Amino acid sequence: MNGILTAIISYLVGSFSSAYVLGKVLMKKDIRAYGSGNAGTTNAFRVFGKKIGAMTFIFDMLKGMLAVYIGGRIMGYNGEIISGLFVVVGHNWPVFFKFKGGRGIATSFGVLLFLYWPIAIISFVFFVAVVLITRYVSLGSILCAILVPILSITVRKPFDRSYFILTVVLAIMAIFRHRDNIKRLIQGKEYKIGQKVK
Repeated sequence: MNGILTAIISYLVGSFSSAYVLGKVLMKKDIRAYGSGNAGTTNAFRVFGKKIGAMTFIFDMLKGMLAVYIGGRIMGYNGEIISGLFVVVGHNWPVFFKFKGGRGIATSFGVLLFLYWPIAIISFVFFVAVVLITRYVSLGSILCAILVPILSITVRKPFDRSYFILTVVLAIMAIFRHRDNIKRLIQGKEYKIGQKVK
């Protein structure tokens, strides 16, 4: 029962869509009707600008950390792992917003930051480097998603099986949510950082 409770609470925390709420409150717009239609950090930056984009990132990251903290209080480490998964599921498919959410990168970062910050920091530096070199946020996100499970084997000692499985599942979800971006990258039609969209 504790596991089910932890999963439900974490999913509901994740279902709070920062990009949607900030867009509605500050800009009177539904972010899902603009740009890529994605209710996440990257689209918030493109559609609403740096201020709201940064706020979206911070809130999405914090809800990942909050969910893991709550899970830990309920079930200890196993609760943190369960929460880490379901808060991202909630972010990607939020029940409050017709299951149209983001791609889970900022929320996953918050989860990783809480669970084992060295891997989170390494992956963030890698992400920034990829984005600065290629100007593609989506590519940085995809490559980071692939990198984190590798880091969970090579950096975290001793090996933590639960943590590794979580990072693999988060990576699979991230890549799945970026499937349209992958198509645009292949076609050379992906939006670059700083490029405004309608």
